Amino acid sequence: MATTGEGSDVYRVFEALDELVTIVEEARGVPMTSGCVVPRGDVLELLDDVRDAIPGELDDAQDVLDHRDELIGKAQHELDTATSKARSDADRIVGEAQHEAERMLSEARARAERMVAEAEDQAQRTVVTGRQEYEDLVGRAHAEADRMIQAGRAGYERAIEEGRAEQSRLVDQTEVVRAAHAESARVVESAQTESMRLRGECDAYVDGKLADFEDLLAHTLRSVGKGRSHLRGPAVAGAAPFDYHD
Repeated sequence: MATTGEGSDVYRVFEALDELVTIVEEARGVPMTSGCVVPRGDVLELLDDVRDAIPGELDDAQDVLDHRDELIGKAQHELDTATSKARSDADRIVGEAQHEAERMLSEARARAERMVAEAEDQAQRTVVTGRQEYEDLVGRAHAEADRMIQAGRAGYERAIEEGRAEQSRLVDQTEVVRAAHAESARVVESAQTESMRLRGECDAYVDGKLADFEDLLAHTLRSVGKGRSHLRGPAVAGAAPFDYHD
């Protein structure tokens, strides 16, 4: 709020300005021009009065305004600098985060591919091992069957020879010959029955071993299939099972 002295100073400013206007309006004009002749002393005196009457707060206010503009400019510069630095830091952090995410994704993909490759290799080794064991078992079963058939044949031929020898010895004795024929037929039938029994046991033994091995192989392949389904999804889980034909 202005004081009484300040009010008087402002009033003196307007009063001096009015007097200056009056002097200029009443001044004698210069012929052929738009100029005029004014009393220099009076004008300078009135201007000094105006200068002295202007309140000192106006100078202070101008200083405040100048200082405000300086502060605003400095704050704007600092804001621009901070904004630029924040944007640069944000871009750098985003770039580092993207690089780290790509690195982690690449490592996870490589680890998954390595696990799938190891599972497939293990499954292949299991199939190869199962096939070798199957072939070994089939070979042993065939060898055992051949041995048993050869033994049956040898027993059969031996019984035939014994029957023929007995038949020759008793050829002159009718009753003995009939008995020999009967015995020979019995021996031959017995040998054939024994041979058929041995063959049946051999076939049953081979079939039982093959069934056990096929169950073991099917269980192994199902286990491998579950492992691959976990790693690679439904497409691997639905793969056709191994089918081996002798």
